Parts: sequence; structure tokens; C-alpha cells
Amino acid sequence: MLPAAGPSAAQTCALVLGAAVLLQSLCVAVTFLYFTNELKQLRETYSKSGIACLTGEELGNFIQNLDVVETEEREADPCWQVKWQLGKLIKKMMSRSYEENISAVNAERALTFSNGNEQPPQNPAYRIAAHLTGNSNKKSSVAPHNSSPRRGNGQKISSWESSRKGHSFLYNVELRNGELVVPKTGFYYIYSQTYFRFRENENEDSDLLAQIRNPKQLVQYVYKLTNYPEPILLMKSARTSCWSKKAEYGLYSIYQGGVFQLKRDDRIFVSVSNGDIVDMDKEASFFGAFLIS
Repeated sequence: MLPAAGPSAAQTCALVLGAAVLLQSLCVAVTFLYFTNELKQLRETYSKSGIACLTGEELGNFIQNLDVVETEEREADPCWQVKWQLGKLIKKMMSRSYEENISAVNAERALTFSNGNEQPPQNPAYRIAAHLTGNSNKKSSVAPHNSSPRRGNGQKISSWESSRKGHSFLYNVELRNGELVVPKTGFYYIYSQTYFRFRENENEDSDLLAQIRNPKQLVQYVYKLTNYPEPILLMKSARTSCWSKKAEYGLYSIYQGGVFQLKRDDRIFVSVSNGDIVDMDKEASFFGAFLIS
């Protein structure tokens, strides 16, 4: 009986070749899956690190320190490069916004000046001040009582000394008929003092002397004239005084001062009661104002 024949050489070679191909395919598949997984992990890591470059509390400090000297280590860091570019862009945008705001403010100021609401100072030494003193040489310094609503209460002092005689002066302020004309809108300190002086005259009628000695309401008013029909009272100071029969003179001074906001072309003036006993001595009766801001 003949023994069974084994596989031929051709069959064996085919089997070996098929096994080799199957093994190679398996290796390729395993390698593909491995590298695909690695690439996915690298992509996620890079994405997270890129977001981290733009987050965190250190970003604000980084923008403030952009001018620090760069190092090779920093230049090689992708995250540092992203922050550096972003910081430069933010600084550029902030600088442009600041310049635009400054330009807008300057334009608004220039428009305000051109409309005549304000007058810019011509130089740092630009001063607005006035000090007027009494003028005893003029008998009509105190105007007669005027019931016009544009003059308010009392009798306006219409004649002041302003020609730099003694202590009087005017700096960038105009005096019109006893009224100071405001040249610029702002806050002003206004002050005034009036000197009341009564001296008994033996030749005067006794009834008139008795009337003068009666209690007097000595009042000083400071008014502001605007476009409003009536003057606006800024300050008032008063005292009721009775002259003594035994005294040769009856004397009293009223002083008042305060800060007020005035507009350009406003006018201020002083009025008094009992103008017949006002003494316009230059050291005792005065009126003035100066710009604060």
C-alpha cells in the first residue's frame, strides 16, 4: 500500500507567502492606529496650550512687560510669541484710542473759544483783577436814589478811583459808570467796604440833626447785572446805628466778600443806603474783584 502524498512545494510556498502578507498587513494596521492616536493626542495638547496662551492672570502683567529684553528661550517658545504679538496689538489700539480722545477734547475746547463763551489766556501772566478806591474829590460819587428796577435798592456808587492813584488798579477789567464789566466766565472773589461818617454841624437845623441821630439802617448792597430785567443781589450787609449826642463823629464801616460764578459781560456794582453820610475816603471805602478759576 502506498503512503499518502504530502503537500507539494508549490502549496507550501503559497501558504508561507500568504502568512507573510497577512502578518505584514496586521503590522501596517497596528502602526497606522498607533500613529493616528499619537497625532490626535498631539493636536489636543497643542490646542489646549494655544488657548492657555491667551488665558490666565499673567497676561496683564505680560502686556506691561513687553519691553523686557528678549532671550533665545523666549523666542523659541510659541506661547510667548503669541502673547507678544497680542500685547503689541493691544498697546497699539490703546495708543490710537488715547490720541483720538485727546484730539476730540482739543477740538471741543477750540470750538468753545471760537463761539465766544470763553477767552483763552494770552500768556501765563494773564490776570483779571480790579481794586477801586473811594474818590473824595468828586462830590457826586454816590448817585441820587433811583427807583429804576435796573438799579436795585439803595444809591449806586457811580464814581470810583481806578487810575492807579494810590492803591487802585484795573487788570483786564473795564469800569463803566461805577460798574465792573466781567471779561471772562469763571469764579470770582468780590469784596467791598463802605465807610459811613456823620459829623454834627452846629449850623444845621435842630430838626434835621434830630432826624439824623435817629436809628439808621446802614446797608451795603452788591449787585450783578445780567440779561435778566432786574439786577441780582449777591451780598447784603447791614447795621442799625444811632449816633451819640456826645460824640463828635459817628463812624461805622461795613465790609463783605464772597466767591461767585460770573459770566462774560456781567456787571457788578455797589449800592448803599443813606448816601449823604458815606465818606469816600480812599483807604476806607473800596470795591474790587479778581478771578479765581
